[in-house]
Amino acid sequence: MQGSVVQDDEEPDDGALPLLYTEDSVKNRNVPSRAAFSIIRPTIGRSETVVDRGKNAMQGYLNLFLGNLDIVNSKEVCKFLEVSRLSFAREYGSKMKEGYVTVKHLRKVPGSDGARCCLPSQCLGCFGNSWTKVWAVLKPGFLALLEDPFSGKLLDIMVFDSLGFQGTKESSEQPRLAEQVKERNPLRFGFEVTSGDRTVRLRTTSCRKVKEWVKAVDEAGCYSPHRFGSFAPPRGLTSDGSQAQWFVDGHTAFEAIAFAIQNATSEIFITGWWLCPELYLKRPFEDHPSLRLDALLETKAKQGVKIYILMYKEVQIALKINSMYSKKRLQNIHKNVKVLRYPDHLSTGIYLWSHHDKIVIVDYQVCFIGGLDLCFGRYDTAEHKIGDCPPHIWPGKDYYNPRESEPNSWEETMKDELDRRKYPRMPWHEVHCALWGPPCRDVARHFVQRWNHSKRNKAPNEQTIPLLMPHHHMVLPHYLGTREIDIIAAAKPEEDPEKPVVLARQDSFSSASPPQEIPLLLPQETDAEFASKGDMKCDRGSRQDVGRSHGRDESPGETSEESDRDETVNEWWWQIGKQSDCRCQVIRSVSQWSAGTSQPEDSIHQAYCSLIQNAQHFIYIENQFFISGLEKDETILNRVLEALYRRILKAHEENKCFRVVIVIPLLPGFQGGIDDFGAATVRALMHWQYRTISRERTSILDNLNALLGPKTQDYISFYGLRSYGRLFEGGPIATSQIYVHSKLLIVDDRTAVIGSSNINDRSLLGSRDSEIGVVIEDKEFVESSMNGVKWLAGKFSYSLRCSLWSEHLGLQAGEVKMIEDPIKDATYKDLWMATAKKNTDIYDQVFSCIPNEHIRSSRAELRHNVSLCKDKLGHTTIDLGIAPERLKPCGSDSWERLKETRGHLVCFPLQFMCDQEDLRPVFNESEFYTAPQVFH
Repeated sequence: MQGSVVQDDEEPDDGALPLLYTEDSVKNRNVPSRAAFSIIRPTIGRSETVVDRGKNAMQGYLNLFLGNLDIVNSKEVCKFLEVSRLSFAREYGSKMKEGYVTVKHLRKVPGSDGARCCLPSQCLGCFGNSWTKVWAVLKPGFLALLEDPFSGKLLDIMVFDSLGFQGTKESSEQPRLAEQVKERNPLRFGFEVTSGDRTVRLRTTSCRKVKEWVKAVDEAGCYSPHRFGSFAPPRGLTSDGSQAQWFVDGHTAFEAIAFAIQNATSEIFITGWWLCPELYLKRPFEDHPSLRLDALLETKAKQGVKIYILMYKEVQIALKINSMYSKKRLQNIHKNVKVLRYPDHLSTGIYLWSHHDKIVIVDYQVCFIGGLDLCFGRYDTAEHKIGDCPPHIWPGKDYYNPRESEPNSWEETMKDELDRRKYPRMPWHEVHCALWGPPCRDVARHFVQRWNHSKRNKAPNEQTIPLLMPHHHMVLPHYLGTREIDIIAAAKPEEDPEKPVVLARQDSFSSASPPQEIPLLLPQETDAEFASKGDMKCDRGSRQDVGRSHGRDESPGETSEESDRDETVNEWWWQIGKQSDCRCQVIRSVSQWSAGTSQPEDSIHQAYCSLIQNAQHFIYIENQFFISGLEKDETILNRVLEALYRRILKAHEENKCFRVVIVIPLLPGFQGGIDDFGAATVRALMHWQYRTISRERTSILDNLNALLGPKTQDYISFYGLRSYGRLFEGGPIATSQIYVHSKLLIVDDRTAVIGSSNINDRSLLGSRDSEIGVVIEDKEFVESSMNGVKWLAGKFSYSLRCSLWSEHLGLQAGEVKMIEDPIKDATYKDLWMATAKKNTDIYDQVFSCIPNEHIRSSRAELRHNVSLCKDKLGHTTIDLGIAPERLKPCGSDSWERLKETRGHLVCFPLQFMCDQEDLRPVFNESEFYTAPQVFH
């Protein structure tokens, strides 16, 4: 019987505890416990009854009781009233059940006799063998354990997740979060709470209290699965403040992130695959030293902002991102900066998979997600310059080309590793987005879940690394009284239950929107104003660097910063979207190892397949990889390819115009020439992509060609991006692929998916890399057309697609109307395909660069061709990216020939090395012994 009854702790010393109530709150009767009793003073009269006298006596007792602060601020009162410091804190949601319970899984809790354990157990880091009394606080969506009602220190927390309860009960039964436990000792009363992969056992003092707790926990966390199997519901079904904004390339996204961090007041969450503390968020870098990431975070930390940074701990033998160096730099900034690296590979057994999601969250108000890591090599503009000598935009190791070489060390960040006079940088193309409102808090919930899981596994005894408690906005499971509706299933916006807001076409770039708490870079010009800017040039030779003076006088009272932002808006209109009211749903890939869920969540995969299947006219994809499988493919398991294949066949059967446009890198962004002995990773990735695209019976083009013949290209085509320039004034002419790192899907100019997920098994299956993304569905529409027929395009999706196509095609602002209809022949064939073909031919003529359609040989013949080109030029890059000043035999000027290109779009080389039967690693290469899943 010993231990079956919970004893109260001793009263703490006077003044040691923070007060729950103050004299002012008592005088103003702002005491929640009073309201809870709902006692109303009765009317006193001659006919006063015994009941009336009892009520008056109780009223007097309560007035005396609540007027004594020493009594009010005591554990006994908190226990009796079931209140604590968190009970009425608005940010954590409404008050639910609270009280003392005992748990066994916690390590030593200060001041608790039950938590004492022997010295050997402490040395080994073992859990205590005794039950520990704690204060449990149940809120909508989570159960928190504190030392006592007055404590703000979080001992443990369970964030409820519906994914943890499938398959444990009969399908007809509702999933249960809590269940009563039958104890051997009849005087002990216990129950279990399960969330994800964790089950916590608790005890209380009676069977009645156990039943109360079980019922309350189930009510706090019970909700139905959401669309696509996501942990988060669709937001924006009502006017809840859900908004989104897109950014193209690192220049605009980095500046927006810097601006948001500068305005942070409470908390900042950051996670990513790679993080560089010395990254400048605004360029030219010498003009903005305070906007270097570590300096910016230090400023905010000294102002009292709490900063939590979750880093991916890489396998050092495979990657050179040196997260240990970054961690040391960051955690030495200030005590308010907390850093975790995860996973520990030896203890977890996770060697093949990585944390790949990229997130910045500021004050729970705005978050940034997409493909952009806060690291070197990612900053770029629409110009995609290939040179910077002397350094002006990209300092030190930020001048980055992973095709040529990876830096040996990231510690001397301002020291060049790449010879700027010999090698081009590899331009970086990216799509990122910002979210406001409930979608932002869903992303924050994901971060909190990942942080707490990493904390428990990596630093369970580290007192300086806290667990995080989610704000209630992040865990409310659904809209009360609002049915989730699948917007994509609606045939037309006119048929939606909510009448769409139709804007003028020019407003797709710049319609009015209400002021926001955190304003970002917003374009202010209309399409007509764009067209009137006759001096705007889109060719590479005339563009100027963002942030530099253009000779424009500042208006009276206008700050230099505002002037810079206006210049940025005018010059780079195609890189910044407008904040738009949208329907948003956060989707992700997580599993037990990455987030502590009991089973994988693959909502990104489900969303991709569903949106493709329901597309009506048009699909546009930009992605770093394109590795997928058809229905019977037992090697590649994601089915994005199958969804595309079936949708194209359906369009062909219905004899309807349907286009799929896919933009991917020309080569994987890993070091080594294709034929080099150390470039097995490059060849392996090429193998899996060509296996998906155009080779073997597993590819989509092979299957479509067998059925449709030449008509296949009417439905689907593949492209890459390329840029050129001089490495320095008077220096050699060079070219490089623009590395497509964006992870973007646009469907029918109405729906967009932006996130960190590649199209491959690693990112989509859920059990491998961790990823996050968002499905953005437009609520406001602009007049457009599809194949010449009137079509209402979404403001967000349409403006993003037009901005990308304007950049890729080299269009000036007034030419946006040329790409209004993405599927008619005048756009798809006469402009898009023709521009790509012409650019490709010019690059092949000037550079003979790799890859290209003319090299169909095996590795041996490729080696011979490369050797001849190197001997002929005497100066070249790993992919033959240096051009002679004059072309032979015609003798024309190379630079003048390259000026005939427009934009950056080129054809993807489908026939490159097609005679090489297998590009996978061979037995004498170390990659041969690596699990094939690493590459796909």
